Amino acid sequence: MNRADSPAPAAPERRLRLLSCNILAGASVQRYSEYLTRSINAVLPGRSKLDNLDRLAEVLPQFDVIGLQEADAGSLRSGFLNQTRYLAEAAGMPFWSHQPNRPMARLAHSANGLISRLEPTSVLDFPLPSRIPGRGALLARFGEGKDALAVMIAHLSLSAPARAKQLAFIGEVLQDYRHAVLMGDLNTELRSAEMKHLFAKSTLVSPDQATPTFPSWKPRRALDHILTSEAIQLDKVWALPQAFSDHLPLAAEIRLPNHIAPQPFRLRR
Repeated sequence: MNRADSPAPAAPERRLRLLSCNILAGASVQRYSEYLTRSINAVLPGRSKLDNLDRLAEVLPQFDVIGLQEADAGSLRSGFLNQTRYLAEAAGMPFWSHQPNRPMARLAHSANGLISRLEPTSVLDFPLPSRIPGRGALLARFGEGKDALAVMIAHLSLSAPARAKQLAFIGEVLQDYRHAVLMGDLNTELRSAEMKHLFAKSTLVSPDQATPTFPSWKPRRALDHILTSEAIQLDKVWALPQAFSDHLPLAAEIRLPNHIAPQPFRLRR
């Protein structure tokens, strides 16, 4: 009697939840007119900004890796508070790092931020090409060599030619990693020429559909993205219903082979 070959067991996988959020230095905007009527709040600290950060901190423990854009690195508008560090500590997340960009005297100092339940093996800062300097990308690596997960957090320019150069640079950096994620406020839609070029020249793939995140009070445009390389299974992408700035936070759940990157550090409750 011949025994049929049993199917090979599926390789063990692990799920990670990601979040990307442009936090506008803690400011809350609920309609276009407030860009003007509340413009003074953009350069002054206030209790409302701290309350807004506290609301966001309550959400962060649901996720394993969080990327922030327009976090303040410590200037007048934030009350000289490093907002990435504040959010990590308020959320009880064990690891954080940031990449300060575009200092404007002592009035404002924007930064990309990383908050993580996984311990990064390394964090690298890259200035992005632009006619006007001040844009950057933060690359966190989890694990070593071919088993590393590379997560890049970026906030791109408003100009399409500048974005094209920035995305070409990012694609080249991430080309070295089989398991790569790009997330952030990319200031462009999935079908733009520069995004099509990125997908054609890198291992990153386009999601099945775009998720509108801007403006947060009536989202119509998909400017925030979480993109993954071909070797990562992207299970779902969704926008959080809570508005903490003029962008809705964008979340994703991914699946990785179990040996990729270190295991997340789970807090005891």
